[in-house]
Amino acid sequence: MRVLIAGILAGLVFFMWGAVAHMVLPLGEMGTRAPQDEDAALSALTSSLGNESGIYYLPYIDAAGMKDEARAAAFSTKSAANPYAYVIWQPRPTGEDPMDMASELGRQGATDLLLGIVLAWVLSLVAGGFGQRAGVAAAAGILVSLASHVPYWNWYRYPGDWLLGQAVEVVVGFILAGVVAAWWLGRRRT
Repeated sequence: MRVLIAGILAGLVFFMWGAVAHMVLPLGEMGTRAPQDEDAALSALTSSLGNESGIYYLPYIDAAGMKDEARAAAFSTKSAANPYAYVIWQPRPTGEDPMDMASELGRQGATDLLLGIVLAWVLSLVAGGFGQRAGVAAAAGILVSLASHVPYWNWYRYPGDWLLGQAVEVVVGFILAGVVAAWWLGRRRT
């Protein structure tokens, strides 16, 4: 029960920190930009990407093309001379109001609670006291960011400021949640 309460508290801290990071601080918007002509961009994407949802790379080459010397060379030349885009495409309108975030907030809250519970469980396995547990939480945040955000920057060319914003959000979130969980786990039982 002690770990569960620590996890719930940590999850709530994750959720509240995420709200601050996105609504008060600019962390959630770092690396994002507004298109110069949104309607023209949407029209061009609609005509060129079609009706299948997915992730599109521009310029594109598939695994078979990478094994074909001529196609790989043509791709290299094209890539060096053209812009690059990584597009998450949903061609059909969902009918959802993006300003009504109730379902997204619910999913995020549930995810943060689960994350908090797992973090509290990991911290409960640490033999040391508050400082060691808080340090493990910080290390966990760094590990998560290195494993999940750095590859997007490295392989998919996400902007460096996006990487920085995401890393700060995750590491600070783990530290804050870890401090709360470590405090709860270290309380004396009465």
